[in-house]
Amino acid sequence: MGQTILLNGIVLSAMPIGDYDKRLVVLTRERGKITVFARGARRPSSALLAATNPFAFGEFELFEGKTSYNACKINVKNYFRELTEDIDTAYYGFYFLELADYYAVENMEAKDMCNLLYASLRALIKPVFDNRLVRRIYELRMLQLGGEYPQMFQCVSCGGGESLGTFHTKRGGILCSGCGAVYGGIEVSGSALYTMQYILTTPLESLYRFQVSKDVLETLEQIMNEYMMCYIDREFRSLELLNGW
Repeated sequence: MGQTILLNGIVLSAMPIGDYDKRLVVLTRERGKITVFARGARRPSSALLAATNPFAFGEFELFEGKTSYNACKINVKNYFRELTEDIDTAYYGFYFLELADYYAVENMEAKDMCNLLYASLRALIKPVFDNRLVRRIYELRMLQLGGEYPQMFQCVSCGGGESLGTFHTKRGGILCSGCGAVYGGIEVSGSALYTMQYILTTPLESLYRFQVSKDVLETLEQIMNEYMMCYIDREFRSLELLNGW
């Protein structure tokens, strides 16, 4: 098979193959989304047993094939076991993995996406954060990485930058007071607008260091629910479970 390569990433999903093998989808910093086969990973004595579960983050030593990779060794740096201790948090985590899988591109560098996913999973397991807010921050930043994020800095109709206060989903962003009176939409307070602008522009290391009021969170949830429904053409199983929980 030739020499092995080292890639850093996180397991997005794992599927049993045959009697003892697993087929993994891994989001890597260096090559985006890849398919990895882990031979014998389901054997109780396998060194790959725990390392081939969703959320496992670390360094993957792989043999590269024509269309997929074969796992040789996985050095796990974080298993995110805390996510499995609470079913609500686990659903959030699996939803984050599904959304990353939706936007990730095969064999294309995904450092920013991988870093966002890792930081967001870490935020989920910290009790100081409201997971409802973590979800909306993650969604908006993932939309940004996918190139489908809403315009929140100037009116999407006239281009003006003053008196922004109405969000219009189908027009793809914020409207000024004049255009909002014509087209309608979701009323957005100054605090909610600033929050969305902050999420879109702040460095990743500062992304999960703030809280918002109940009103701002509810506005953010309303906007993101409508926007995601309009622009994403996939149903997420984990999200259905989360909403029904």
